[in-house]
Amino acid sequence: MSEKVSQVSIVPWSESDLELLRLINAPEMMEHLGGPETEEQLAIRHKRYLEISGKGKGHMFSIVLLPDREAVGSIGYWDSHWQGEYVYEVGWSVLPGFQGRGLASSALQAAISHASSEAKFRWMHAFPSIHNPASNAVCRKLNFTLMSECEFEYPPGHFMQCNDWRLELAESTSAD
Repeated sequence: MSEKVSQVSIVPWSESDLELLRLINAPEMMEHLGGPETEEQLAIRHKRYLEISGKGKGHMFSIVLLPDREAVGSIGYWDSHWQGEYVYEVGWSVLPGFQGRGLASSALQAAISHASSEAKFRWMHAFPSIHNPASNAVCRKLNFTLMSECEFEYPPGHFMQCNDWRLELAESTSAD
């Protein structure tokens, strides 16, 4: 018997999402991303998330479970330069108690639609760790193409082996 996928909404990142960021910063959530950040690093990240849309460099969202509007994770995409071209890079986190229900896939689909409507870049890339089967499965489910395995620096100073997943955005311009 398959479990019904819960509905989610992506909501622009707000000042009140700092507590969500703290929950995402747990060791089990940051296992594939270089480990938890300090409170100072979180404050800097939160400020960057709040400002990214206004700078025209991407968007950050909280993932909200409907109908209760409970924040269960984060998702965002931002301008990046990868292998000689400008692309969107996308990343997400879903809190442990809400994983395995298709919420990341639903949120990523919403983020893809949002990015496509901007018609800014042709490609969206995701770089999950090769050791993160759940995030790699999300990319596969949403028809990203596995380009290659690569070494990726995230956070700065921490190198990890990732898969480079690429998706062509539906309503993109010719900006390659």
